[in-house]
Amino acid sequence: MASLGAYINKKVLIITADSRILVGELTAADNSTNLVLKSAVERIIREPDDDEASTVIPLGLYLVRGDNVCSIGLVDEKLDDSINWTEVKGSPIGGIKHI
Repeated sequence: MASLGAYINKKVLIITADSRILVGELTAADNSTNLVLKSAVERIIREPDDDEASTVIPLGLYLVRGDNVCSIGLVDEKLDDSINWTEVKGSPIGGIKHI
């Protein structure tokens, strides 16, 4: 948790084990990397050949279990706010394979 202390009350992006992209203000974290996000959204990025627009789904207050967190990082809020996420397209991240 010591390394996440600097992220508290800041906007973060989390990639989960099932390839979900979550963005929100980190309000709490513990030693097991359980995370609480305030004003959280999930970004569903569509593939380039998909006619459907990418989506941003509001989640509100959201808890992410530590065993589901693959990556967490700070968001450049000015850059993030300048992007229309419904127009963004990309390839899927892919899931985790347990061997």
